[in-house]
Amino acid sequence: MMPGSAAPAGGAGMFVPAATAGTVLCCMCGVAMQPNPANMCARCLRARVDITEGVPRHAAVVYCPDCSSYLQPPRSWLRATPESPELMQILLRRINRPLARLRVSLSGAEFVFSEPHSKRLRLKLRLRREVLHGVVLEQTHPVEFVVHDRLCDSCSRAQANPDQWVAVVQLRQHVPHRRTFLYLEQLLLKHGQASLAIRVAVAPGGLDFFFGSRSHAARLVDFLATVAPIQTQTAKQLVSHDTKSSVYNYKYTFSVEICPICREDLIALSPQASRDMGGLGPLVLCVKVTNAIALLDPLTLRVHHLEEKKYRVYNFKAALTSKQLVEYIVLDIEQESPEISIDGSRYQLAYAQVARVSDFGKNDTIFTVRTHLGHLLNPGDHALGYDLYGANLNDDDMDTAMTRYSLPEVVLVKKSYEKRPRTRRWKLKRLPVEEDAGNKAKGEEERRLDEYEAFLKDLEQDPDLRFNINLYKNEDYRSEMASTVGDDVPTVPLEELIEDLTLGDDEEDEGDEAVAGNNQSGMVE
Repeated sequence: MMPGSAAPAGGAGMFVPAATAGTVLCCMCGVAMQPNPANMCARCLRARVDITEGVPRHAAVVYCPDCSSYLQPPRSWLRATPESPELMQILLRRINRPLARLRVSLSGAEFVFSEPHSKRLRLKLRLRREVLHGVVLEQTHPVEFVVHDRLCDSCSRAQANPDQWVAVVQLRQHVPHRRTFLYLEQLLLKHGQASLAIRVAVAPGGLDFFFGSRSHAARLVDFLATVAPIQTQTAKQLVSHDTKSSVYNYKYTFSVEICPICREDLIALSPQASRDMGGLGPLVLCVKVTNAIALLDPLTLRVHHLEEKKYRVYNFKAALTSKQLVEYIVLDIEQESPEISIDGSRYQLAYAQVARVSDFGKNDTIFTVRTHLGHLLNPGDHALGYDLYGANLNDDDMDTAMTRYSLPEVVLVKKSYEKRPRTRRWKLKRLPVEEDAGNKAKGEEERRLDEYEAFLKDLEQDPDLRFNINLYKNEDYRSEMASTVGDDVPTVPLEELIEDLTLGDDEEDEGDEAVAGNNQSGMVE
């Protein structure tokens, strides 16, 4: 078949002429173009019609520098970060009314970089409007917003008097350490639950969160109920009363008490509690704390989840806490059963021969114990556990268990790794907490630093613990420090780290206006 000739239709015996794109001449300048309803080329159409006429090029927006929120007239304040979708929505609402009046539709918008200190926000809009004979014209339009600083109502009250709070959440836990609060701090930062607090202050046994609204405090309490087993009590105090308008002003107090059971605590269950949990225990380990407490029997690998309401029925305490862990060395280990996974954590029963590290060179005391860490321990490894053989216990349930059962002399809790340097390639963010330096006890600062370092080590060793926490890349980390860390020491993978927010100098997109013809849709850009 010759080139350009008609092609036969399959099975029809007919010839179909080949489709060719036709062109017409522009009615104004005579340039060849694809046909459109206006019979004008894009250049001539753009020169005679300006769809951006009447659309504002300048506008103003009010910004609160203390809480990083923007005014949404008439009185709403919305929090937004730079170049975020929330900020884009706030700015577009400022120009929606002129666009609707001019019957111009918005097809796209993007930020144009401006210096942070310039107090300017720039947008590049893509506007679309129907013009001559049904032709749709699309054109770009820049808009510049001037940022005016003004404190919002809550920040203005806080600046005038920081004690003008309306509601306070008193978060407490009666334990000798602050591991729970270090974990809750990271959860609050990730979910932004403490961002509305006027201030956060350290209190004996916990933290105080002050809010300018009762609803903000109630929202924090609801969040805490989803991540920790808590018991809440509320109270209110009358501040003022207007008899003419019957307006009452109260101060609200939410007393939140966290269950005193923490991860890695050793618990001796009472006979009633053990019987109600299906014969669990009597010695159990707390392996996870969410809105329920996960109790593990290290001898049988049975796990029971105890809710806060059910816990208040038994109200047991920890017989031994993580402060009383003793370091052991593993002399020999023999696996008893295959490795299993329970609630996302791996366990394996094994018999291990261990000896206290402190006994080396002094005596030959060796313990043969059953442990749930058979998949982690090898001969020569170090492990942390509870020494029931030499511990001085003051727990009624533990005394009852010792008289009724044959308890192990050692309960291993976790594998111990060699010490590593404090410099890490990742870091955590912290809440701005106010402390009274005059009331600090001697050695309190060193104790808190040690607890924070232990919390960082727990994050490195437990992937489940850091699953709900944001870890950020440490820009001050030096790679040569990694040579001082052993191969067996767990580290945080790079793919789990998040880049800290930094504003770069993004180049403006090239192009100011784009116009093109479309034969099928009748649109000219």
